[in-house]
Amino acid sequence: MAAVHFHNVTLGYDRHPAVHHLNGEVARGALVAVIGPNGAGKSTLLRGIVGILRPLDGSIHLGGLDARDIAYLPQSAEIDRSFPISVFDFVSTGLWRVAGLFGGIGKAAREKILRAIASVGLNGFENRPIGTLSGGQMQRVLFARVLLQDAALIVLDEPFNAIDAKTTADLLALVKQWHGEGRTVLAALHDMEMVRNHFNETLVLARGPVAWGPTAEVLTPENLLVAMRMCEAFDDTAAACAADDINSRAA
Repeated sequence: MAAVHFHNVTLGYDRHPAVHHLNGEVARGALVAVIGPNGAGKSTLLRGIVGILRPLDGSIHLGGLDARDIAYLPQSAEIDRSFPISVFDFVSTGLWRVAGLFGGIGKAAREKILRAIASVGLNGFENRPIGTLSGGQMQRVLFARVLLQDAALIVLDEPFNAIDAKTTADLLALVKQWHGEGRTVLAALHDMEMVRNHFNETLVLARGPVAWGPTAEVLTPENLLVAMRMCEAFDDTAAACAADDINSRAA
């Protein structure tokens, strides 16, 4: 059974579509990169998968998974780092779906949180306010929260954006570890070399699907050019539309 199945999915905001007519499926245990120009709909698609956005049309099926089985790492810019919360308390929110919003943190849970923090190389940072962290340190904290969730489906939105090479290498190793454990991982990315070297499946998105399949076959200059032109030609004021021939471009 597929981990994620898209049936003619259109996603958008205020009835204005941002992703059009996506069909296909992500196999359980797959490692998939979602790439495309700025404004291609990558973040919108990921929000649809995790349930933040409801489809304007079509459907997304998660193969029997529920909310507890999904971990979502948003772009770091979406995190309000002015909120007075420590690294320990922020990472502990990864247990909310198990313990509840006001559930207590017992000894076993505390040990899990500390292990997650240590796993991302932040020993000694437990009591630091997140507002004092560097960009790379904050990204490590976000990964620690995902680790704590122990999810079958992991959805990452630009997880390596604007961080140093050492942090990128450490966090990429975690992504590969999750893949090796049989978890399904989807990541919106912009580093084409990283995609070529580490992700064996790629979806090229440009408001609609351009190509989807083995990375070596779909990550081509021709497909990237098509994606750029599709995004440039897109009408942001367009209303929700009926199925058209966009799918044929992914054939």
